[in-house]
Formats: sequence, C-alpha cells, structure tokens
Amino acid sequence: MKKFIYILLLILPVSVFASSGGMDLDDADVDMSDYSSIERGAKYYVTYCLGCHSTKHMRYKRIALDLELDEAKVLEAIAPYGANIYDPMLTAMNKHDSTKWFGTNPPDLSLIARSRGADWLYSYLKGFYKDSDSPLGANNAIFKDVGMPNVLWQLQGEQSPVIKNENGQEVITKLISTKPGTMSAKEFDKLVNDLVNFLVYVGEPVQLERQKMGKYVLLFIFLFTAIAYLLKREYWRDIH
Repeated sequence: MKKFIYILLLILPVSVFASSGGMDLDDADVDMSDYSSIERGAKYYVTYCLGCHSTKHMRYKRIALDLELDEAKVLEAIAPYGANIYDPMLTAMNKHDSTKWFGTNPPDLSLIARSRGADWLYSYLKGFYKDSDSPLGANNAIFKDVGMPNVLWQLQGEQSPVIKNENGQEVITKLISTKPGTMSAKEFDKLVNDLVNFLVYVGEPVQLERQKMGKYVLLFIFLFTAIAYLLKREYWRDIH
C-alpha cells in the first residue's frame, strides 16, 4: 500500500502539470539520430530565440563535432555574424534591458528540455494565441500569462482559444487558427519539432555518443554472459 501511495505522489505532479490549461500535450517526434533536424533547429534557435535566450553550456564547436559539420559551415549557416567557433551560445541582450522590457531576465535554455520535457516544449511553442489584454499581445495555452511574446507569429499566424467552464473555472480546450501565417500548419509543426530536437540535444549532447556506444556495450554484455555461462558449466562439470 505504501509503495502504491509513493507511486501516486511521483506521478501526480507530472499529470497535473501536463494537463494544466485544459489541453493535452502534443507528442514531439524527438530523434537524436536525425542530424539534419538538429541542424535546422540550431538555425531556427539562433534566428528566433538567441536574441533573448542563451544556451551558455553549448558552443558552436561542439555542434560542429557532434553533427559532423564543417566548422566554416557552422559559422556561416548557424552562428550569428562575427561569432567565433569556440564561443558559447550567448544572447546579446543585457540583463538591464531584458528586465526593463519583459519584467524579468529571460532564462538560459541549456537545460529547459530536461526540466520541462520535449512534449511540453513542443506544445508550448505551438500554444500561443492572440490576447489583447496581454501587454505583449499574446498569451499561451500551456503557460498562462507567460512574459514572452510570440516570436513565431508570422510563421504560424494567429490563433484564438476555445474556452469552456469546467468546475467553475474557465479552461482552454483547444486553439483554432484565425489568420494564416507564412507557413502551413504542417510546415510550422516541423519547424517547432526541429527546435525541440535541438533543445533536447543541448540538454544532453553526450547522448549522441552514448547512443552510438550503446550497441557495443550490449554486445559486450551478451558475449560476456555467454562466456561466463560456458565457464560455469565447465567448472561445475568437474565438481559433480
């Protein structure tokens, strides 16, 4: 009984967090073997996110090594103008300006995928809707009253929430498109998924190497188990 209660206590916060806002989280298609997706995500991140958010634990050199890219290509296609291949991914925005404009300093996103989860990030980036009552002109169905503008609105277009009353509280059940963006819904979903793929990679870059080594580790375990079993049979044959 105690074990059951402990399991409930562990699961409950995740369940409440995932269903906050009345909307279920969409499933992100995370694939760390898709280097092209991570590369595209890095480009989108520098273009749309790096202006406010750093990923200070990631360097452009590491991206080149992990994704097997030429350093010159990384500097030309991913890094901002004037960056060095050994530079960390730091924003140019200073704390004074960010606090003045947004009321707080935008967080570093090096570990955001590990703390929030890929599905949450994917749903959050797709969850902005027009809100004339918000100082930034937008709100978010996953993170209510978020202090962040919808930087992808031109690509996604505008959305409006469908609100229902549940147990005396108004909750958003879904978002509907009211004005198309420059991308189709499918194209935008792919862009957001690439961004999430990149942030998952940034949260644990070593997982690319770990996954490569995994098959060799498993092969070693199987071989060692087989040899150990044969040795056991040989030793016990003499004892009996």
